[in-house]
Amino acid sequence: MSKTMQAIAYTKYGGPEVTSIVSVPIPSPGPGQIQTRVVAGALNPVDWHQRNGAMAQISPYTFPQVAANEFSGIVTALGEGVSNFTVGDRVTCRTDFLKLGALGEYTVQPASFYARVPESLSLVDAAGLPLAGLTAEQGLDRLNVKQGDKLLVTGGAGGVGLFAIQLAKIRGAHVTTTASQAGSSIVKEAGADEIIDYKNEKVAEHPTKFDKVFDCAGGEEALINDIIPAVVEGGKITSVAGVMIPGALDDFNLGWKGPLVNGMLWWKSRAIRNAADARKVTYDYFFMHPDGVQLAKLIGFMEQGKLSVKIDSKYQMEDYAKAFEKLESGRSKGKIIIEMPHSKEIK
Repeated sequence: MSKTMQAIAYTKYGGPEVTSIVSVPIPSPGPGQIQTRVVAGALNPVDWHQRNGAMAQISPYTFPQVAANEFSGIVTALGEGVSNFTVGDRVTCRTDFLKLGALGEYTVQPASFYARVPESLSLVDAAGLPLAGLTAEQGLDRLNVKQGDKLLVTGGAGGVGLFAIQLAKIRGAHVTTTASQAGSSIVKEAGADEIIDYKNEKVAEHPTKFDKVFDCAGGEEALINDIIPAVVEGGKITSVAGVMIPGALDDFNLGWKGPLVNGMLWWKSRAIRNAADARKVTYDYFFMHPDGVQLAKLIGFMEQGKLSVKIDSKYQMEDYAKAFEKLESGRSKGKIIIEMPHSKEIK
């Protein structure tokens, strides 16, 4: 086997022009890690934020940095101590948030991040599950969404929103979501009970008041003036797109920077925290974390036909620029997939 591979990588921080196909060494698995031959990777809005340098002050990249946060593929090598996977397993995985690495021909990630993909499911489509699927499941866990809850999912036609609607329906919640007319059909297909056309209707004017809100749309002004007033007293909002609050970045091991970062977040979040406190509503922000056990649970829902990955478009590796352009346009409805050159060999 060659010692190098082709990868879609960032050559420095910046705009679309810093992304290219480069030749880099094939990574080898260390203790507790798995090497995978990547079949496909999926794009998410966080990808272009990472490329632009959003995490540069927390954990700077070493360039070239292989791009993207989720993938599927075939296990090719096991690091010392890995006994729950076998070479040849079909798998999907959410990468380490700070190390990325999904869009190379091979990648190495901790074994605890992986889940098997059964033969009955498309391995290419499974690349679009980990990041948004785990974000949705963990957000619903933080809200403790259960049977009979009146849940609002903002941004329901986005990647996380579509999974959140489906997973909330599995839990028995009554789900209302915000979407444009263009996105209404796919949120209906996902199982939304009610749709608020956010371009023509205010959430705060909707007759339903919500027990819980999973915010996938963000916007400080919208949250303060439209979302918080729509929540019952004692209700809760969990966001992955709104204003970060103190503690949101603690899992990134900030060291001496931690108190400074939390102080800055306290200052920047004071308006939304005050608005929530005034309505006796809890406001929370979180970053998802890789979790192979939880990912396996989602794969199980897919196998049972309870959960599906909505695919917007698929691109070949050499067309990566078009894929990123579609991502940054904000016009995708579902996941954008990039297939590796050998994807056709593996079903």
